[in-house]
Amino acid sequence: MFERLRRTLVETFVGAIALGYLLAQGILHFANIFTSPVTGWVTRNEYREMMPRTASSEGLPLRLALPELIRFFLLLVVWYLLVRWLYFRPFKDSSEPAKNPELPFLRDSKE
Repeated sequence: MFERLRRTLVETFVGAIALGYLLAQGILHFANIFTSPVTGWVTRNEYREMMPRTASSEGLPLRLALPELIRFFLLLVVWYLLVRWLYFRPFKDSSEPAKNPELPFLRDSKE
């Protein structure tokens, strides 16, 4: 059953499109690793009057990057596993290949 699914995904290019989408999401989450702390810092500075001042509120909050780092890592692992499953193993042939069928244009040229 999985072999038929794999063959269908490869032959119809649905697997390639899905892999492209997963890779794009991984790249977006990789970029968000760097933008999340900056966004948190800007937001904290914007609403400084409403929030109590503590020592931990100084500088970039790097803990905001941790969820994006985990998402990036998991998407990359899923992407790699799917690429390996879909494209790095040859298909199992369930039937024997045809033994050199004679082509019609070759048959006509011999006569």
